[in-house]
Amino acid sequence: MCTLEKRGDLFFLTITGDDEHRLNPSLIESLRSALREAREQSTRGSALVTTARGKFFSNGFDLAWAQTAGSPCAAHDRLLHMVDLFKPVVADLISLPMPTIAAVTGHAAAAGMMLMMSHDYVLMRSDRSVLYMSELDIGMTFPDYFTALVRSKVGSAAARRDVLLKAAKVRAAEAVEMGIVDSAYDSAEAAVEAAVRLGEELGKRKWDGEVYSEIRKSLYPELCGVLGLAAKARL
Repeated sequence: MCTLEKRGDLFFLTITGDDEHRLNPSLIESLRSALREAREQSTRGSALVTTARGKFFSNGFDLAWAQTAGSPCAAHDRLLHMVDLFKPVVADLISLPMPTIAAVTGHAAAAGMMLMMSHDYVLMRSDRSVLYMSELDIGMTFPDYFTALVRSKVGSAAARRDVLLKAAKVRAAEAVEMGIVDSAYDSAEAAVEAAVRLGEELGKRKWDGEVYSEIRKSLYPELCGVLGLAAKARL
């Protein structure tokens, strides 16, 4: 599950617990609820910092939960259900009326990496965390919004190839070089502190959140088309 706390103009969304933070229907709904609350309470100067407790930021979809359905067909249906449920989380972040920062203090894999990349800025600890799109290794294809998100956020074709077609396990320094992560830090605490500083710095600009959201959406037309996010004219 997750919690949302507001300190001044900053919202802190924290994925709680010490497990792998697998994205199952309960955690996905908890994320959506927190993002709805942040949207409703947003004002000029708001910013969101997302982090997680424990060893993992998120280890992707809850495949164990899917497999408890019994038959392979039922398990596949559960997996598709999670894919459909998670898509609005990405849309919520891409349309959120404030700057968003992911402080990645643990491993981020598959859908967990997509959660990370749905933020405007990604700051990552370098002493442990690894990024990994595991689908190729476990014999799964990518949802259309996953590949649209990667194409929108990762400018290097070679980096996209290594992440998606090589299933590379990418550490922080390499992720910075590949343009996936903005900066890397020696510890989880340092990554979170840097995320807070960045959030406060951005919040001081007191931007109109709806204008910020519309400009963000205009940067990623392919992704917004896949997510069903329509642009609103604001002049």
